[in-house]
Amino acid sequence: MVSAAPATDHLRNGEPVIGVLALQGSFPLHIASLERCGARTRRVRKPADLEGLSGLVIPGGESTTMENLALRCGLFEALGKAGRDGLPIFGTCAGAILLGKGTERPERLELVDVEVHRNAYGRQVDSFSDDLLLTPFDSPFHGVFIRAPIIKDPCESLDCEILGKHDGRPVLLRSGQILMATFHPELTRDLRIHKLFLQICGLEPTETPGETGCSQVREKSY
Repeated sequence: MVSAAPATDHLRNGEPVIGVLALQGSFPLHIASLERCGARTRRVRKPADLEGLSGLVIPGGESTTMENLALRCGLFEALGKAGRDGLPIFGTCAGAILLGKGTERPERLELVDVEVHRNAYGRQVDSFSDDLLLTPFDSPFHGVFIRAPIIKDPCESLDCEILGKHDGRPVLLRSGQILMATFHPELTRDLRIHKLFLQICGLEPTETPGETGCSQVREKSY
């Protein structure tokens, strides 16, 4: 069982900051959700943007595009090093693909010892949503799956804790200070998973009124 203790190694003097990889994809929605939880955020587009972060979100989007852009700006290797050095990271959909392992494109960061298969449910028309029973929460979380990946059940890995399944497949998983979701919590108004990640980062989330621009950017993120 993975320890529930939060990470504190990356807290710095002054107000903590959560980075959001902002190369492509649904990063505006993650920023809106994190700021609704009371967190300061920073768009991460180059290696120097990782300095001093308390946590990092890798959003959903096109995993191969993210890989290409990260490699082009020298960020891919820096992301891997940050994760290996203990920076808490939350990856959703494409972010989960990059965090795991796999023989197909894109190149992976391999920070979590699980295989993640991209577009495993099918094409865009096969996207769906469903209520999920996730162990950290007392009530269902509405999961939105868009060209979602599938995480191969890490039944032999002692470093992984499955926090939720859909049709027998892991959809929310924690490995140390890394959180992976195959769905898109940023596409809902439910902040519980973002709050869970902030707790992993050693922060105490709060909730501010309103949506901080969430409704305006939701339809423009894909």
